[in-house]
Amino acid sequence: MTRANKQDWKSMTSITDYLRPELPSGLKHISIPTVEATDENLNGYGYLTDRSDSTLVEIVRWPASGWRPVDLDSGNEGGTKQGTFISSWKGDVLYGVNEAVGGHYVLGYSCAPELATEDHDREPERVLLWHANYHPDGGQLFFPLENRPFVVPLAPPGDDISPESFVCFYFRGNRGLCIHPNVWHEGVFTCNGKQRFHDIQGAVHARVSVKFADEFGCLLDASLRLPE
Repeated sequence: MTRANKQDWKSMTSITDYLRPELPSGLKHISIPTVEATDENLNGYGYLTDRSDSTLVEIVRWPASGWRPVDLDSGNEGGTKQGTFISSWKGDVLYGVNEAVGGHYVLGYSCAPELATEDHDREPERVLLWHANYHPDGGQLFFPLENRPFVVPLAPPGDDISPESFVCFYFRGNRGLCIHPNVWHEGVFTCNGKQRFHDIQGAVHARVSVKFADEFGCLLDASLRLPE
């Protein structure tokens, strides 16, 4: 919390209504780069995969609370949960449904949230991201069930992040993504319409969050297209 007021830790850890973010108007937009998702570019974040099974998802051993170590045959036996992650645009609003953990979210917007409407079918050009999280208990796999492009904003592990820490990775839709534990992300973003993904993640589903509006007074601005 070096960039946020440490006295605000209670508000930062309070339960968030992910369908009603209540974002203030006039937030600045900070652009992040969109790059092709390749094995080289994803180094440190995760990797591309042609498979969609639970053996790919790394589970982190429960940390010791004192100087005695956790027994090596314990602390990582919770396994995984899996289900379908649905990413869909409704007008200017990008929604996500995570059936593996029963989650339903507003993932982002194609314009300033205070101007967003859901009564049109114009194709979005960008996504404005208000929130991100990581899972300290394990990694996560997203595998597209339709061969269509999608994007995933990611940032490397570490709590002292900034908006500039994030990169948006563009996937062509023929391979999946397995991210490492502690890597910042916010689900998968379809580039248009509705898209389904097979999702596998740690069953504990611990979540550490950043809310860009609260901590930095901004939204992350990511293009849904690769630069020419």
